[in-house]
Amino acid sequence: MPELLPADKAPRLTMVQWLICIIASIGFAFDIYELLMLPLIVRPAMMELQGVMPSLADGSANPEFAMWIGRLFYIPAVVGGLFGMLGGYLTDKLGRRRVLTWSILLYAASAFASGYSTSMWMLLFLRCTTFVGVCVEFVAAVAWLAELFPDHKQRERVLGYTQAFSSFGGILVALVNGWIVNHAGGFPAITLPEWISLGGTISDPHAAWRYTLMSGLIPAIPLIIIRPFLPESPAWAAKKAAGTLKRPSFRALFSPEFRRTTIVTTIMFACSYGAAFGAIQQIPRIVPGLPEIRQKVAKQSEGKTAAEIKKLESITSQSTAANVTKVQELGGLLGRVALAILAVVVVSRRSLIRVFQVPGLLIVPFVFAYCNTQSLNLMYFGMFFVAFFTVAQFSFWGNYLPLVYPVHLRGTGESFAANVGGRMIGTSFAWFTSWVATMSFIPGSGAPAKIAYTAAMVGFGVYFVGFICSFFLPEPQHADSE
Repeated sequence: MPELLPADKAPRLTMVQWLICIIASIGFAFDIYELLMLPLIVRPAMMELQGVMPSLADGSANPEFAMWIGRLFYIPAVVGGLFGMLGGYLTDKLGRRRVLTWSILLYAASAFASGYSTSMWMLLFLRCTTFVGVCVEFVAAVAWLAELFPDHKQRERVLGYTQAFSSFGGILVALVNGWIVNHAGGFPAITLPEWISLGGTISDPHAAWRYTLMSGLIPAIPLIIIRPFLPESPAWAAKKAAGTLKRPSFRALFSPEFRRTTIVTTIMFACSYGAAFGAIQQIPRIVPGLPEIRQKVAKQSEGKTAAEIKKLESITSQSTAANVTKVQELGGLLGRVALAILAVVVVSRRSLIRVFQVPGLLIVPFVFAYCNTQSLNLMYFGMFFVAFFTVAQFSFWGNYLPLVYPVHLRGTGESFAANVGGRMIGTSFAWFTSWVATMSFIPGSGAPAKIAYTAAMVGFGVYFVGFICSFFLPEPQHADSE
């Protein structure tokens, strides 16, 4: 039975601290909003901009489509990871608040601009700049919150519950995308001035995927209003003013004191993201193969041209994928809330992460190999639990990492684990799943089924590696390391 913390009452939050929690929650929500946006829009965006179909005439996966899927998922993650590490370093050098503010403005502006994409390369570039902002924001926000709330129990709650808003971001993007798909025809047309070509033209000015991308501008609005009220981290500011703030260094992360922590957290972070990108985010590509979707499209296809049937299939699949995303994000939200509650109660961090790893090790492969190939109802049911056990692990890292690095290395250490492990290695499993699914030895009669079976194998693999690594995870002290 896990060791329990003694009950004590944390101080009440001040008005400024509430403002801090609000802006951090918005930032976390739109981090995931931006990340989960791509699986929902990538299929229609690629079909419009590149003319690439997901499947070949024989029903097998299209290698060109898989190649672009890999590029859009992985290249922005690598670029975001590289600049995210720089952002973590700058967070320790320049301060948490300044870096946090500019990172949110960067990804909001990039998301809006991506709605005007006229080519896949332009969309790829803007997804890269969006990812840079997202990667930097997470590190700056976690370090900032950890140092603004010195009381241990209060800090654990604040980190846990503000990160839970990430799942609200996932639910929100599903709701927004589903609503936009059904109403895009009545929105103002997205057009470019004649003197701006940007290498192409906008062929469908009412494309739902464009409006969905542009909605990422929303977090910049409250940030601009609240920004003047946001204080700097007192721990960082005090050391800076006293001249005792040590210089951050990536080399220090591999000193004997921190080497094990850095290596283990990076691998485990990669496994958490590997389950999300290699399995969960493949759902929009699995949905078209479900019996209910095929039957619905076939029933409504009578008398329609091939182009009209393709559009019908795209709209039906997008709408269904958005609904599945709502359910899985609800599961993720409850998983994050469960983590926030248990983080205050369970002392052992190893025990805490295993609460979610052990069930997920069994549930994830079963859901993808069986539920997601049989029926839509089973998919809804299964993805709720897949998200519950997987998404909670993201909040775990936000609570854990501030406890294992001192103030001058906090942003740098968090950025290495999150960006090298999560963004650069973990997200590569999206490309890996797409690539493996094209191979002949993968079972399944069509591309969606092959992706589902591949996702099951990837999910089991990363969960298993993460579980083994948990035995080597250092147990931090429940006090700020100086």
